[in-house]
Amino acid sequence: MKIEIIRRNLILKELEAKETPEGKQIVFSIKFVKKDGELVFMPRAVATGLKMNMKANRMRGVLPVDENGNACAHVTPVHIDALIEFNGLKVRM
Repeated sequence: MKIEIIRRNLILKELEAKETPEGKQIVFSIKFVKKDGELVFMPRAVATGLKMNMKANRMRGVLPVDENGNACAHVTPVHIDALIEFNGLKVRM
């Protein structure tokens, strides 16, 4: 059984493309570790902006959504070094 891996730079490119050409939000699953050590898994989420310089702080914003694409919680800042899994693929630097 081979573990499938995705490189972090490919994830960052996918997070920058927030919508499809038809204008629909791109939905993905993500697993990451918060600053306090808590492991978080969002089975359905979309990329959002943050009220900070995301590139300088190495952060990205994710928003959990339900099956209909409606927000079901608040925007969560994620440090790019804390990414563990993206769409079921293990993250590699």
